[in-house]
Amino acid sequence: MKTIFTSIFILFLLSACEKSKNNDSPETLPDADIKTEVLTQSLRFPWEMIYGPDNFIWFTERAGKISRLNPLNGVITLVHTITEVTSVGEGGLLGMALHPQFSTNPYVYVVYDYGSGNKGKVVRFTFNNGVLSAPLVLLDQIPASSIHNGSRLLITPDLKLLVTTGDASAAAQAQNTNSLSGKILRLNLDGSIPSDNPLPNNPVWSYGHRNPQGLVMANNRLYSSEHGPDNDDEINLIQKGRNYGWPNVEGLCDQAEEKTFCALNNVVEPMMTWTPTIAPSGLTYYNSDYIPQWKNSLLVVALKGSRLLQLKLDESGTKITSAKDFLQNQFGRLRAICQSPDGKVYIGTSNGTNDQIIEISAR
Repeated sequence: MKTIFTSIFILFLLSACEKSKNNDSPETLPDADIKTEVLTQSLRFPWEMIYGPDNFIWFTERAGKISRLNPLNGVITLVHTITEVTSVGEGGLLGMALHPQFSTNPYVYVVYDYGSGNKGKVVRFTFNNGVLSAPLVLLDQIPASSIHNGSRLLITPDLKLLVTTGDASAAAQAQNTNSLSGKILRLNLDGSIPSDNPLPNNPVWSYGHRNPQGLVMANNRLYSSEHGPDNDDEINLIQKGRNYGWPNVEGLCDQAEEKTFCALNNVVEPMMTWTPTIAPSGLTYYNSDYIPQWKNSLLVVALKGSRLLQLKLDESGTKITSAKDFLQNQFGRLRAICQSPDGKVYIGTSNGTNDQIIEISAR
């Protein structure tokens, strides 16, 4: 009898411990229903959007405007117009970044095409009393074209400026590390070249890119979205000094000639590809409880695909485990995306007439 009682008591203790363990573990939050609201319209080709430390959405328009949108009431304030911008085809005023310590370093970084439209440059402005002034050119003579210009900007936690550039209609230059086109470039915030770049005195961080239009860093990993030709749009995990294959490789290293090139040139294969193409553009990393089903996901907006895609990552952040579409054909071509600290997501259309900025929130 004593043995039976002891066994029952042990089972009771084990059950209590298991319940305690379960109570201590975080509960899975239920999926949120999402809703959309158009905050503003009548824009023309908004290209970049950033949720600023002032709780305004900063955005560029391709013809040269930089503006701030109050997400609470939809009021837009024009900050600056860059008059030397040349907007030809897909070119013009494109990417933008704000200094991470904006209150003490009120710098706004932009990249745009100018002159005849076949060159681009990265310029830093100073924000003061609601306007931008004191332009400082950080990088010039970036090859540009009416197509394939990149150009997304990102400031990393170690305070380096990353710049994506397209092949500017000269595909072979993506493999030329002495050319600025078809690359992801890395600069110090004053425009100088970091001493730990993969090539001495060279801004190239990675190469072999066709037209990378999205860039985000999360958990010390750098991700980009890239337009393929008529096949193989890509999501890439960017690594220092590595070759991403274009124009010798389209998507995976799965053709005989591609396999040979990949082996000889240390090519990194994409995390994901799309054929038919969707033209993936703006990219962000979502990890908020506000829309819990999107946690640990890349969110990417698509132009040709006319939708928002959720790309769920594994715990290591090195693989995409699933993909889900949202807002299919509801707002047309989508170019830009950003998010607020509380987890709301904002997207910008790129239809050319009556373009909009839309808020995505939980019901």
